[in-house]
Amino acid sequence: MTFEDAALFSNTWGLVFLVICFSVVVVYALWPSNRETFDRAARLPLDEDADDGE
Repeated sequence: MTFEDAALFSNTWGLVFLVICFSVVVVYALWPSNRETFDRAARLPLDEDADDGE
């Protein structure tokens, strides 16, 4: 296996791997059962009752 073969293999399958990882993250973020968790996290900086570390 030459360097060119290894580079072609890693470029091709690396792209496929990253596209799959990106798709999994997007599906996880948009999954309906995760909506409440992400909405709560989005409101957390605006919540005045949150513990400020003191």
